[in-house]
Amino acid sequence: MLQILRNIGAYILLMRRVFTKPEKKEVFRKQIITEIDFLGLDSLGIVAVLSVFMGSVLAIQTAYNIDSPWIPKYTIGFTTRQSIILEFSPTIISLILAGKVGSRIASEIGTMRVTEQIDALEIMGINSANYLILPKIIAAVFINPILIVISIFLGLLGGWLVSILGNDITTETYLYGIQYCFKGFEIFYALVKTAVFAFIITSVSGYTGYYTKGGALEVGWASTKGVVYSSILIILFNLILTQLLLG
Repeated sequence: MLQILRNIGAYILLMRRVFTKPEKKEVFRKQIITEIDFLGLDSLGIVAVLSVFMGSVLAIQTAYNIDSPWIPKYTIGFTTRQSIILEFSPTIISLILAGKVGSRIASEIGTMRVTEQIDALEIMGINSANYLILPKIIAAVFINPILIVISIFLGLLGGWLVSILGNDITTETYLYGIQYCFKGFEIFYALVKTAVFAFIITSVSGYTGYYTKGGALEVGWASTKGVVYSSILIILFNLILTQLLLG
């Protein structure tokens, strides 16, 4: 318990150092653009593949479970839409990004720590926490919601393709199901969750990497801890945000 409280305290103190005014705004802007490429655009491929196949699986499972003639066929589109927007795209994709992006951040910053690059930045009078972590947080909070919007579109596209190819429903019926009882607030809910999860992934992984001690083995442990801690917090805050926004 004491170790948990110590970690929380160290995390809060680190975030106080992270969220300070950047010293060189031009360098800071360039870092953000670089991080958007590394943390967001590099993940587009895996997000696209997962979204298409998961949308397909959701449509197949929904069609399989419709065994009553009283249940309309447009339920396939409706259920696929609800599952993708409310849970799959914002939460499951964020968990995948926690593994891909989080481990990358923790190992990158952890390697800089054990090779004394962070110490060199501090000696030069640079706020290393702000310089290394803040651009990653801003980039992820900006680009991850865009990735989730793409994920939602591709998930619905995957559901449509498998429904048409499997002769389950027509395009018109599937589109009607997607539009049925649609609430714009659901998109807002998904994007809010995504932004919070993006902050968790980058800040927690940055924290585990920043306080790495030892050598290459410890960098690996820091990477693993970053993924595990981020995933646990994503699940916890998924519950909290769902209760606050939908409860």
